Amino acid sequence: MVTSLDGAVQGPDGRSATVSSPPDRVVLSLLRRLADVVVAGAGTVRAEHYGPSSRPIAVVSRVLDLDPAAPLFTEAAHRTIVLTCASSPADRRAALSEVADVVVAGDTSLDVPAAVRALAERGLTRILCEGGPHLLASIVAARALDELCYTMTPALVGGTSHRLLEAPSDLHSDWTLGHLIEDGGTLLMRWVARRS
Repeated sequence: MVTSLDGAVQGPDGRSATVSSPPDRVVLSLLRRLADVVVAGAGTVRAEHYGPSSRPIAVVSRVLDLDPAAPLFTEAAHRTIVLTCASSPADRRAALSEVADVVVAGDTSLDVPAAVRALAERGLTRILCEGGPHLLASIVAARALDELCYTMTPALVGGTSHRLLEAPSDLHSDWTLGHLIEDGGTLLMRWVARRS
């Protein structure tokens, strides 16, 4: 996850790429190469214009507002995975099943442990979550986040923006700093979850 100095996770255009920096993009590229699968919420996938990748991509969506004709599905080197819940529209699940592996994990919202198990059954155990803030909050609430790679870039954005986590209630968890690197004013941090 990346933020500006004032905590914005996106710029005025609604994209996190706007608050990113060259060192952040290098780390993101490295993390993607190390991962078995990249997981992102549908809003992030739309805002950041996700396309085909060298790694499998799993999109999380409750309402399945996804275009089956998008390159993310039609041009993917690895069949895209869609993680959804049982209450999602059956017609959209059926349409997406033609171009993606649709996994139902949960009744009305994503059951994070079930989704992780479904990915592991496919041999995808190194999971990189690229957000957005609502998905990240649900992963933290499920105590399924082991590490947080967090970049703070030397920019001020102002205005309104989402936070790193968007949660309906307080989420309390303890973290310890694993690494801190500075590059051209960009702070690259790796935080490790403390488990009791």
